[in-house]
Amino acid sequence: MILADLPPWLLRTFAILLGLLVGSFLNVVIWRVPREESVVTPASHCACGKPIAGYDNIPLVSWLLLRGRARCCGATISPRYPFVELLGGVLAWAVVEVVVLRAHPSSPVLPLVARALADMALAHALLAAAFIDLDHMFLPNQITIGGAIFALLSSTLRPEVGLARSAIGLMVGFFVIYLPFIVLYRLVRGKQGMGLGDAKLLALVGAWFGWQGVLFALFAGSIQGTLAAIVVLARKGKIEEPESVIAEREAAEAEGDPLDPEDDPVALPPEPGVAGARIAFGPFLILAALEWLFFGHQIGERFVGFLTD
Repeated sequence: MILADLPPWLLRTFAILLGLLVGSFLNVVIWRVPREESVVTPASHCACGKPIAGYDNIPLVSWLLLRGRARCCGATISPRYPFVELLGGVLAWAVVEVVVLRAHPSSPVLPLVARALADMALAHALLAAAFIDLDHMFLPNQITIGGAIFALLSSTLRPEVGLARSAIGLMVGFFVIYLPFIVLYRLVRGKQGMGLGDAKLLALVGAWFGWQGVLFALFAGSIQGTLAAIVVLARKGKIEEPESVIAEREAAEAEGDPLDPEDDPVALPPEPGVAGARIAFGPFLILAALEWLFFGHQIGERFVGFLTD
């Protein structure tokens, strides 16, 4: 079967529906993984403890029909849930547009579908990681290390990268963060400048895209993160830690097992002033990685041609 045998509307519809379903599952991942809970059991349930019926768990539709409130107890359902579902659908649709529908009509379908599914897995995993980092300021190993291993194993689906470049990109991605921002920064200031999770995340980016993707993600992520910090400072006058980070630190101290400042950047409260403010860097690295996924070839050709050689 070749691409011309399948109508584009069918591919787009399938991708969007699949993405919405995955987005619904990502809400479970975002909530449970930081709490070290199983993403399989128990089944989805309301904050009051009652199970959520299947007809109340349809992506986007159920939230709209219920007007953002739980059927069982009337509790407010955060608009983040349908937003993540929507993003899941949009990312899947975008992957199909870039990977499948831009291919030559005579291209075999199976290799295109295999690569599209792999890229969807990457995009959706990064989406979950971004929201987890925003809430908890950490990136789970299940996504970073697991994603890097999957990137190596699936490198044949990306012939422009291949296994050798994938392995080199992994090492470049890790050490470009680990050496200057963790090792050297600790020697100078006695603590980490960035979390080890960011190094693992860039290792995943490098394993997927090669070293070119690492450089772009670090550069574009830094710019976008700086701009976001400026906007927050202009509006609020300060950058606040997520409430969940404060609660986790206080809980660890109450249990008599405080976090280690040498190993965890959020072990201590942020220092006063703008210079001591903290902002999760992972979401901006992820945003840049997704930009490279969808527009990397055009960016490389127009601005830095050597990055796509």
